[in-house]
Amino acid sequence: MALRLVADFDLQKDVLPGLLAQRAVLAVAGARGGGVGILENYDSLRVQNIERNGNIIYTYKDDKGNLFFGLYDRQTRQNEHLYTFETDFQVVSCSVNSERTLLAVSLVQATKEGRRNEHQPESKCLTLLVEIHPINNVKVLKAVDSCIWAQFLYPHVESHPLSENHLLLISEEKYIEQFHIQVTQEDGDKVVIKNSGHLPRDRVAEDFVWAQWDMLEQRLYYIDLKNSRTILKCIQFNADENFTLMFEASLDISLKDSGFKLVNFGCDYLQDPEKFSKHLSLCVFTNKTGSLCVCYSPKFDSGEQITYSVFYFHKGHSKTFTAALGSADSHVTKGITFLNLDCYVAVYLPGHFFHLLNIQHPDLICHSLFLTGKNEMIDMLPHSPLQSLSGSMVLDWNSGKLYRALLNQSYLLQLLWNTPLDCERMAVLHCVLSCGRDSRFLEAQIIQWISENISACHSFDLIQEFIIASSYWSICPETSNVDKLLPYSSVLTWNTEIPGITLVTEEIALPLMKVHSFKGYWEKLNYNLEYVKYAKPHLHYNNSVIRKEWNNLISEEKTGKRRSTAYVRNILDNAMKVIFNLEARSLEPRLTPLFQEEDNHQRLLVGLMVSELKDHLLRHLQGVEKKKIEQMVLDYISKLLDLICCILEASWRKHNLHPWVLHFDRRGSAAEFAVFHLMTRILEATNSLFLPLPPGFHTLHMVLGVHCLPLHNLLHYIDNGVLLLTETAVTRLVKDLDNTERNEKLKFSIIARLPPLIGQKISRLWDHPMSSNIISRNHVKQLLQNYKKQPRDSMTDKSSFSVEFLPLNYFIDILTDIESSNQALYAFEGHDNVDAKFVGEAALKHTTMLLGL
Repeated sequence: MALRLVADFDLQKDVLPGLLAQRAVLAVAGARGGGVGILENYDSLRVQNIERNGNIIYTYKDDKGNLFFGLYDRQTRQNEHLYTFETDFQVVSCSVNSERTLLAVSLVQATKEGRRNEHQPESKCLTLLVEIHPINNVKVLKAVDSCIWAQFLYPHVESHPLSENHLLLISEEKYIEQFHIQVTQEDGDKVVIKNSGHLPRDRVAEDFVWAQWDMLEQRLYYIDLKNSRTILKCIQFNADENFTLMFEASLDISLKDSGFKLVNFGCDYLQDPEKFSKHLSLCVFTNKTGSLCVCYSPKFDSGEQITYSVFYFHKGHSKTFTAALGSADSHVTKGITFLNLDCYVAVYLPGHFFHLLNIQHPDLICHSLFLTGKNEMIDMLPHSPLQSLSGSMVLDWNSGKLYRALLNQSYLLQLLWNTPLDCERMAVLHCVLSCGRDSRFLEAQIIQWISENISACHSFDLIQEFIIASSYWSICPETSNVDKLLPYSSVLTWNTEIPGITLVTEEIALPLMKVHSFKGYWEKLNYNLEYVKYAKPHLHYNNSVIRKEWNNLISEEKTGKRRSTAYVRNILDNAMKVIFNLEARSLEPRLTPLFQEEDNHQRLLVGLMVSELKDHLLRHLQGVEKKKIEQMVLDYISKLLDLICCILEASWRKHNLHPWVLHFDRRGSAAEFAVFHLMTRILEATNSLFLPLPPGFHTLHMVLGVHCLPLHNLLHYIDNGVLLLTETAVTRLVKDLDNTERNEKLKFSIIARLPPLIGQKISRLWDHPMSSNIISRNHVKQLLQNYKKQPRDSMTDKSSFSVEFLPLNYFIDILTDIESSNQALYAFEGHDNVDAKFVGEAALKHTTMLLGL
């Protein structure tokens, strides 16, 4: 299953054994009752509530119908008895304060069916406040005909006991009150309620139809209906007694006839499960990145498809999904379940589909994973109702199990290998990388998959997507708001249908913030909303912005003309910082011969990317230190280069290549051709995104190309820019290969394609008439580029060139005149032995060779 539920608490394992042990002790002592009670009916053991600190409140009954309240401390793994009611009550709700001195509980008279009788008005709901440290007074807070739910507030600061506690009471009559309960200590550590006759209270909300409690963040979400509009509101409870209305947001859904519903206020065991399963589903989910999602599924009766909507308020749009249920006789027995997984929201319909929605990047449907009922693995989640809690926790009320929900890495990797759909490959790739656990292992697994399926995807480039996504996830968890400044995916649009599901995207009104000062989550949410309002176009970095500057620097290098030396030196220094940073992070020596040469072209590209990306982040990241941004840039670019090295090294290791492949005087093997093909695909991927490559990449690529390709294919690759002629590669080629006819043709073809400055340098390394011919041509071209024909006297032999070939003699005389009049200008480094005589001799040799004389 794509989702893995790891049990964090189990009533049957963490509570029941202790109760059974108590029963055995009492049975041996001959006691029946008293103490903490004897559990007779296992079905009566139930979880009632989970508090912010993780403590779990549970209840059970003994053979006399007495109701016992217990608490399980998840930190110490210990159970504690809280209180006993010697009356056969049914629990509506309960909560304990952080010091475990007060217990708030709402009770109704038990019925034979174990459910509340809505048609029996005399069955009043009692809401009680009990002093339990030690057990002492009981105060009646409410005695009404409608149900009441109780929830203590937990302040964010718990370093010392609080003198005042705050209790929320939520009424079925559609109002919420906050009670302020002052306590005092008497007779040592005895805690009692101060002025229990009159407890101050505030009206928090009223006339609402739906409410949800966020125990971890101490937030209350509720919906009221105003002028036929559905308005979502959020109240933040602070460490003190104050609470603040944070925002209002309009929802384009109808709750007029939906009745009254609460989410995460404990479990209402008195509600009819059949009615519950057919009810609408509505949940609010947030995460640490400042996201705000509302997930909604209307009441479902029957049909061949089901609809649910997600309002991405932090993105300014909503998506309505319609999922096919299969054949017309498909039977839906349960409603949709929404689970909060931090960066993802899982939408689950048992036996039909599992949809993993990307919350941070919801724009493209291909970044979310949709699995249908045909996949046997989607049926492994519990079919009983699941309640999504804060912190990716999931509670199964029926079994009494509390789970931690995690993405299942092993299953996702297996799916990556097996699925034939590009959309699933894309979604799974991002799911795996977002897990964040053991990233080196996951990247190695993905690289292995890429190397085996390099041509499998038709909708996107595997290498591009992996490099961009992995680099993104290596940086973004560290700094907030970077997700809007760095590219998340290489894919900008997705028009391919996803089998089994369709969607409609609509713009929605942004929440109206009711405060002007923000901290923590609210600061991030407000940043996201401001980004949606004003960031047009998007601010994602695109390395193509440096293409023009890089081309200018390369042109200057070819012509020998440079701008400020300090400017170029600064760029190269930036590149050296990246390489040092990359080498410092490398855990093992590299197998591939990379980073062993200067490769100024790639170093210039790396250095320019450092400068441009740093400026980009400095412009848009507010409140982040410059040093931290500089290190972030180095880490990001180092990660890009490292991923390319890892892809290449995995193939190198798989095909068992050795360093001697760098020598030209050998034939290429099938293994070398496989690596050459992979390097070509890497080059294609990086070129379209204008990303740098590790220095030495082009030299290695060229060497393998010479080994594996026929001459005409090799030259075609060179002429089309697939293979780049580096000075290191050509130098090695000239030195390694002898002067056989085939090698001469190869050398001449390569040298003829070199830029003039490098060509002149390489030609002097090859002692051959062809090389002399190239040197002569370059020398003549330089002499004649500014030559203007002058009137000449009758032919005189000014040169020592005595061959009776008048056109050549005439031409050599012209060159001699130019050389004598511009000696200083044309005496360039490394060519002091090149003159008109040398040119004449080279011309005769080349002519003789062409004529076969």
